[in-house]
Amino acid sequence: MATQKPILEQQKSQMQIRMVKNSGVNSNYNESPLLRDDKDEEMSRSALAMFRAKEEEIEKKKMEVRDKVHAHLGRVEEATKRLAEIREELEALTDPTGKEVSMVRKKIDTVNRELKPLGLNCQKKEREYKEALEAFNEKSKEKAQLVSKLKELVSESEKLRMKKLDELSKNVEILS
Repeated sequence: MATQKPILEQQKSQMQIRMVKNSGVNSNYNESPLLRDDKDEEMSRSALAMFRAKEEEIEKKKMEVRDKVHAHLGRVEEATKRLAEIREELEALTDPTGKEVSMVRKKIDTVNRELKPLGLNCQKKEREYKEALEAFNEKSKEKAQLVSKLKELVSESEKLRMKKLDELSKNVEILS
């Protein structure tokens, strides 16, 4: 129905233009040139008035369309703003503990950075401990060997002294 109205108006304006043209063509050649000039002038004025009316109508419709476009753009802008607000709310709803999770992750990263040098220090201390334990065990083994050697030497020395005492004792008996 909305598309029929412009078509009807277009047909009406075309008929008016034809009538104006035909009225000039159908005029009697018997008329005086002065009358024809008046009629031509009147037709020109009429055609010009029709043209102006059409131009005004076109301009009026143009303004209506422009107003509708501006109104539609305003609604689109409002809808865009509302959609942006909805998106923000949706993102906030997606992860309500996001801040807490982020904070815990940061703390974990901090502890990891602190753990790394502590782990290296621990490994260094373990190496030092193993080296010290190995040195201690070697010294303990060396001490045990030396104690054993000392016992042997003391035992041998006692035997030799006992033997010497026995000999001296025999010599003393012989002399007496």
